[in-house]
Amino acid sequence: MVEMMFLSGNEAVARGAIAAGCRYFFGYPITPQSDIPEFLSRELPKLGGVYLQTESEVASIYMVYGGALAGARVMTSTSSPGFSLMQEGLSYIAELEAPAVIVNVMRMGPGIGTGGQGGQTDYRQVTKGGGHGGYRCIVLAPASSQEAFDLTQLAFHLADKYRMAAMVLSDFIVGQTAEPVTLRRLDFGPLPDKDWALVGKDKKGGKRSMLILGVGVHGSVAAFHQHQAEKYERVAREETRYETYLADDARLLLAAYGSSSRIARRAVELARAQGLKVGLFRPITVWPFPEAALKEAALRVGRVLAVEDSQGQFVEDVRCAVEGRVPVHFLGLWARHDPGWGGVIHPERVLEEIRSLLC
Repeated sequence: MVEMMFLSGNEAVARGAIAAGCRYFFGYPITPQSDIPEFLSRELPKLGGVYLQTESEVASIYMVYGGALAGARVMTSTSSPGFSLMQEGLSYIAELEAPAVIVNVMRMGPGIGTGGQGGQTDYRQVTKGGGHGGYRCIVLAPASSQEAFDLTQLAFHLADKYRMAAMVLSDFIVGQTAEPVTLRRLDFGPLPDKDWALVGKDKKGGKRSMLILGVGVHGSVAAFHQHQAEKYERVAREETRYETYLADDARLLLAAYGSSSRIARRAVELARAQGLKVGLFRPITVWPFPEAALKEAALRVGRVLAVEDSQGQFVEDVRCAVEGRVPVHFLGLWARHDPGWGGVIHPERVLEEIRSLLC
């Protein structure tokens, strides 16, 4: 029997983690994501799992690191300033190819956060690595509570499949908006054995005191980075996800992700009601970024408007994808109706921009 519940994006993430078999959470409270650890602190012990509130985000990412090396499905969640504190630990996770899930419910930055808690100002940091060493994380960007539930399960699968960190990139609007969610445990297929995990004993039953991982497996730094490059190419080839909406006959293509894509989708509907042929391109994976698909759609349409609640970060990837072959316009956080103290970029404001470009 399929169960449906009315969930915020944050609770959907937490329930998705449990559905994926996560039984270990290490984290530190920070708004607007604190609903996630609050829920898991109550529910994980009921399932025989472990919830541990750490003394800081630095501690939490290193506990995730240790749990991942033991082969467990582990996660942490945080918001923007906390994610910055995790960068060194993430780099170590990348070095030893430890599969783990990190949820970042973004809030406006820089620093402790300005202009309220809404915003998408972590895009560049999250999609370009964040810490040192040139590593990559798979980054999934839900636009709804349903996707928060589903993509959290996918994040655990992809982390195990490729032995790397996978991120769920949410934001204040997605995390705090409640809507119907169908609770379903998703099956993404078989996974390789974790014969590399530090489980305390080797296959013959003896104690395992050390297992060489990371650079040591490959013999040299150059060989390790070549291995990583090949893995990232495979991820980009096999795991890129996106969707389009009313884009086939469009004369203007909106590009947006996460909560901004919900706003842009409504703006498309308003524009269509006025006879303006507008479509939407939405990346679901912001890394790997769907460059080829966006380029093809943009060349067919001829003009792009990137919409993001940021100073202009996502738009950089949009411009790179189209390679200067079509105009790319930008509507950013200053399009909010109340730019001083929060609010959102309303669909009507996006429609104004659409009309200025097409009329």
